[in-house]
Amino acid sequence: MLFSSFYIGRNIPYAYQGMIWHVTIKEKIMKVVGLITEYNPFHNGHKHHIEEAKRICDADYVIAVMSGNFVQRGSPSIIDKYSRTAMALRNGVDLVLEIPVCYATASAEYFALGAVSLLNKTGIVDYLCFGSEVGDLSLLKNAADFFTNLPRDYDKTMSELLKTGLSYPHARMKTLHQYFTQSDQEGDQQGFLSVLTEPNNILGIEYMKALKCLSSPIQPITIKRKSAHYHDRELAIDSEANKDTTISSATAIRNKIHNTDPKKPRSLPSTSNDCISALSHIKASIPENVYELLEKDYQKTFPITEDDFSQIIQYKLLSEDSRSLTTYVDITSDLANRMKNLRNYNLSFTQLAQELKSKNLTLTRINRSLIHLLLNIKKSQFTEYNQKGYVPYARILGIKKEASHLLRSMEEKGALPIITKPSKASHQLDSMGMQMLSEDIFAAHVYNQMVYHKYQTIIPNEYQHGITIID
Repeated sequence: MLFSSFYIGRNIPYAYQGMIWHVTIKEKIMKVVGLITEYNPFHNGHKHHIEEAKRICDADYVIAVMSGNFVQRGSPSIIDKYSRTAMALRNGVDLVLEIPVCYATASAEYFALGAVSLLNKTGIVDYLCFGSEVGDLSLLKNAADFFTNLPRDYDKTMSELLKTGLSYPHARMKTLHQYFTQSDQEGDQQGFLSVLTEPNNILGIEYMKALKCLSSPIQPITIKRKSAHYHDRELAIDSEANKDTTISSATAIRNKIHNTDPKKPRSLPSTSNDCISALSHIKASIPENVYELLEKDYQKTFPITEDDFSQIIQYKLLSEDSRSLTTYVDITSDLANRMKNLRNYNLSFTQLAQELKSKNLTLTRINRSLIHLLLNIKKSQFTEYNQKGYVPYARILGIKKEASHLLRSMEEKGALPIITKPSKASHQLDSMGMQMLSEDIFAAHVYNQMVYHKYQTIIPNEYQHGITIID
């Protein structure tokens, strides 16, 4: 037998003595695990995730779909997407694809649909591995099944509670509590509701829903989140015994990089000594090669914060009326009226968000709305994307040389055109695809312009910046 279940036969044309022969060689079937990421910035927890994903899935390659220069919590990434791509490739990822900005900055449901759609359409991903606080796939699957097939009165109850002024998360928890109390499943209530209190669990549920919605053959795998909590604002304490495996949250690392005390306004400038101190404090929480990259570019291209975009947001709010504001994703008529009724636009991005925050609008929702306004992400276009299959292309941010055959496999098995040069994309995409790509390009140019304004450093634009290739 020429090949077993682990191998496939492949006919290769072979020239010998002037004649073409076809020989069958053995080629190992590769296993690929997909990760949905932000790496904002890359840290030891991310490296642990990559290593565990490869081990558990027995994967040969890792594909990361990553947010670009703006991320899901409604803010710019602390450092540009190409730097974060290099961090990923140097720490176990083989190929990095960009999540289009309209999905990278969307609510958890649409963030998941965009990212999972991208992985699914590559045609070569076998597993989706994600971190969760609960670490139990069956609990997440049960929750995903519940939200995919909601009880008859669920939407009605939710709508009534939202009208009372509750935020979406609080209304959901109250609706679920009411459902379990009135049903025969009250005993399941505590475990089910506890899963919904943690951010990575919620994203995991959305990933499972997206896989089901897309009828994807990709198998989900979850890894229990290790050490730091997602919202932890303090760095983990390291010691000589575990200095290489100290895991701090990205939130804590960003806070140290910004050198921001939680009680101190974020807009206050840092001194050079503060910067050196901030980097030294995070050194134990990030891989050495990431530290070297950060050290090289500190105060040259990063850190970038939402407050750096304050003047643009002020201009946008002044130039729009209540009706036009509602054309942007996540901005309702109520929120638009709140925006136009602000007495003072001379506030920073974070101050504006705090002013707009209300009982039924979370700060994250406000931040996302402002980012959509900043980047001109409109409801009409976003609705079209969702109706026509979500992501229509695979934009390559970076790849390892030794993994270049992944692109050939994607061309053979995938359902997406592969974009390596935006200047040639018009030959590969239809009008909808070009519209989505133009949003990505615009977002990158806005971000790069802010880097230049803040540090006088030029980052090549999207037409000049090639993909990142690591040996």
